[in-house]
Amino acid sequence: MGNRKLIRPDMADLKKNGPGRAVRRKQAPPEQTNAEEFYYLKQMAARTPMVLVLTDGEELRGWIEWYDKNALKINRHREPNLLIPKRNIRYMYKEEELRRRRRASTA
Repeated sequence: MGNRKLIRPDMADLKKNGPGRAVRRKQAPPEQTNAEEFYYLKQMAARTPMVLVLTDGEELRGWIEWYDKNALKINRHREPNLLIPKRNIRYMYKEEELRRRRRASTA
């Protein structure tokens, strides 16, 4: 059979050279995923009627015309447009979802 070469490197060589690869730490997640931006742009382009529920329980209906990091501008039919700070919004949903729920509960 003769002399055979080892496939693995010699352990002494590994200890001299240190670790072969740098140990990578898990990176922190990015601060911004662009999911919010994608959602707002999609709703703005379609002029989707939205319902915004504020922290005090008040509901506002309209469509999103503009947004930035801290606020949303809502256009409304026959009522003044509003610039609402995001910190005052508890949650929002499409007005269409409200209609679907009502139809499902009456059927």
